[in-house]
Amino acid sequence: MENLALIDSFSEFKDDKLIDRVTLMAILEDVFRNALKKKFGDDDNFDIIINPDKGDLEIWRNRTVVADGEVEEPNQEISLSEARKIEPDFEVGEDVSEEVKLIDLGRRSILALRQNLISKIHEHDNTNIYNQFKDLIGEIYTAEVHHIRHRAVILLDDDGNEIILPKEKQIPSDFFRKGDNVRGIIESVDLKGNKPSIIMSRTAPVFLEKLFEQEIPEVFDGLITIKKVVRIPGEKAKVAVDSYDDRIDPVGACVGMKGSRIHSIVRELGNENIDVINYTSNLQLYITRALSPARVTSIKIDEENKRAEAILKPEEVSKAIGRGGHNIRLAGQLTGYEIDVFREGAEEDVELSEFTDEIEPWIIKEFSKVGLDTAKSILEQDIQDLVKRTDLEEETIKEIVRILREEFEE
Repeated sequence: MENLALIDSFSEFKDDKLIDRVTLMAILEDVFRNALKKKFGDDDNFDIIINPDKGDLEIWRNRTVVADGEVEEPNQEISLSEARKIEPDFEVGEDVSEEVKLIDLGRRSILALRQNLISKIHEHDNTNIYNQFKDLIGEIYTAEVHHIRHRAVILLDDDGNEIILPKEKQIPSDFFRKGDNVRGIIESVDLKGNKPSIIMSRTAPVFLEKLFEQEIPEVFDGLITIKKVVRIPGEKAKVAVDSYDDRIDPVGACVGMKGSRIHSIVRELGNENIDVINYTSNLQLYITRALSPARVTSIKIDEENKRAEAILKPEEVSKAIGRGGHNIRLAGQLTGYEIDVFREGAEEDVELSEFTDEIEPWIIKEFSKVGLDTAKSILEQDIQDLVKRTDLEEETIKEIVRILREEFEE
């Protein structure tokens, strides 16, 4: 049979795990019908019989016998003399089924047909991959480093699917070598052309949440609920947890004896410092807990403007703010309140907002970002430490310190 060379290509696809037999047959029939339309103008009168398991293909064209010289539609009709070459006893008005050999389509059509077949198979595979990973969005996935580029790491999973881990989705301390196994969450899946683009993230808060589910049985079983996760990737995170079972200490269960349970999560995240706190609907208590490890003396809340003022002993202020202002920033994100920190007995202190005539508002805002809202809160800091914690130049900070000192000297 002339079609054997082409049908051999079935074997490239029929064992593919992503394609079942029925789908493959549908794709094959569609491809062949397109080829017949191009060759004959119509495919309605063709029967296609396919057996991909054996590599068999038969194409039959059905035409009606008409008298010689009366053929108006060559694809639909056949002359009596031509029909009798197939079977000598045909009569006008009868139907003739004639097998069409693939070689009759022409060499160029056969090459195009094969290319179309390959394209349809790949398109089907890509759609399956897209749907598979669409269902995995927000879930932890592991893949192997295949190629390291400047702006992304290209990963391959066990099925050879390509997954992209962009630079901005990596933890700052991440360092990968080819062949390393990498864990992250599937953050997004898009079809670019016909090819799925799968993006992994290690910086998303949900990655930390899913690590808790994997590593802590009570979270996996639903005995402990994660209410909210906020992160500065690779630096610090805060996780609010709750339990509807009074017998369970959610914080203790998550952290474990001497941090045994949370240790593997911390290590996975490049030694990210993780504070686990008990969630509560009592807002004052929740904000107090969110500022841990600092001990808060009292809290004043402005619910309308979503602001809170925390009063602390002087030695607790730096803990509340944290290195680089990380602690107070995350506490604000966790609670949804903008938190200002004040020292006990700081009645003689002056708000920075009082200095707008001498200090530009954007500079005041830079100090506020790291929890420094008063004159004394800045004057008590080391200048080099202020340079590290803010985006301000050393000369600018020295000038601000000079202005604030003059206020108290007066």
